[in-house]
Formats: sequence, structure tokens, C-alpha cells
Amino acid sequence: MCSLSVDLLPSGAGDMRRAYRDMREANWIGTDKYFHARGNYEAAQRGPGGRWAAAVISDGRELVQRITRRGNQDEAADQEANRWGRNGRNPNVYRPRGLPSKY
Repeated sequence: MCSLSVDLLPSGAGDMRRAYRDMREANWIGTDKYFHARGNYEAAQRGPGGRWAAAVISDGRELVQRITRRGNQDEAADQEANRWGRNGRNPNVYRPRGLPSKY
């Protein structure tokens, strides 16, 4: 049986994973909402399945943070950025000035 990384699969889950990985790699102050919106936007571009994956992953992440109280003081703003991207709106409205173009 062959095992593939989520990043190699053309899926909404892979898009979400890539946005999270890029956020961690960038390590840039003020990028949280941008990467929320970008991951959801890219996943939603794949159609209903990608949109569903983005919603499940985003909502699950926020739920875990709420339960564990792991520093998410701005859940409402995170969810707004998630919905923004998932609804096909340009994630660059959340892009912080100076973030390298690689992201």
C-alpha cells in the first residue's frame, strides 16, 4: 500500500495544511488571519468538497483551541477570516505589509 503526504494530494485538506505550514515557516507577526483566509480560499476553489474540508478543519481547530484554552483570544476574528476565504473572497485583504511574496 502506498502512503502519500497530504501535501501531494490535490485536496482542500492539503491546501489547509500548506497554509498552516507556510504560516509557521514565515513566522511573521500579524499573518494569522491572512493564512486562515488563504487556506480556506484555496481549499474552496476545489469545489464543494474542498469547501467542506476547509470548514471542518477550521471549525475543528477553533473548537480545540476553545476547549484547551491554548491562546486563541480572537476566535471570532479567525472565523471571519475563515469564512472570508471560504466564500471566495480575496485573502490578500488580510495580508500584512512586508510579508515576503513567497507567501
